[in-house]
Amino acid sequence: MSYVNKEQIERAKQLDLLTYLQCFEPYELVRCSRNVYSTRTHDSLKISNGKWFWWSRGIGGRSALDYLIKVRGLSFPDAVLQIDDNSPVYISSAAPIVSSIARLELPEPYETSNRVIAYLCKRGISRDVIDFCLDSGRLYESRMYHNAVFVGFDLTGAPRYAAIRGTTKARYMGEAPGSDKRYSFAIPADDYGSELHLFESAIDLLSYCTLAAISGKDWRQSHQLSLAGIYSPKEKKDGGIAPAALTNYLQSYPEVERMVLHLDNDEPGRSATAAIQKLLSQTYEISDEPPIRKDVNDDLRIYRKQCEEPTR
Repeated sequence: MSYVNKEQIERAKQLDLLTYLQCFEPYELVRCSRNVYSTRTHDSLKISNGKWFWWSRGIGGRSALDYLIKVRGLSFPDAVLQIDDNSPVYISSAAPIVSSIARLELPEPYETSNRVIAYLCKRGISRDVIDFCLDSGRLYESRMYHNAVFVGFDLTGAPRYAAIRGTTKARYMGEAPGSDKRYSFAIPADDYGSELHLFESAIDLLSYCTLAAISGKDWRQSHQLSLAGIYSPKEKKDGGIAPAALTNYLQSYPEVERMVLHLDNDEPGRSATAAIQKLLSQTYEISDEPPIRKDVNDDLRIYRKQCEEPTR
């Protein structure tokens, strides 16, 4: 058995994982955003704000020592020696940090967004919510086909994802080429909110914001995130992995402590809800608040219709 003294142990405990990888294994780092990294070997292992978490296994820590023991499988003494005996290898052009940023091809915008506004208003979404999204660049109308384009950004404010929704009877649904689902359509809290509301689509997200405003709530005080489609957990294949958009968002906004799930009230939505609760309930407080009908937009439209009906 390897022997390590107290001084070696204390030095090893002080080293965070990001610094360790930058010094000793720079080829292993993959930059996800301004202050979030993953590793080449494990893309579900995220490093941010001095902490790391391996989402596919549900384990995490702060130090490089934790990583070498929990992820690499080294014994405690061997992990200490791995850190203490290494000589720093500084990052150079021969070993660059790999960027995962893909080129997003956003549709060309139209000079107005009148058709998109009319479409969303018809679906019951409030004009205030629509205007906020237009003004913040999260929503616009495409020049070709006049589709609604819902844009997702990284922490630097760069667009990284775009969901496209048809505004005609054809109801086209798709994504812009180069879209990265980790950065799906979202509205962060206005001031370090600790609560995150989760939806399957951008339309459901905006519908919830509208319902919250109608009930007198300030929807800007909480985070809102769409999953960019149906999340289908494959537990037998990979042991259970949280949705990419959710994983990335929680890493980017570590102030989140509570999640409220509003996934669809159907079999896929209920299955996804159960999987997320199973994966993350030990780390976050999770509340399941499904729509009464199939999805949140259905609830909003029925509510609007009931309000318009004359009282008998």
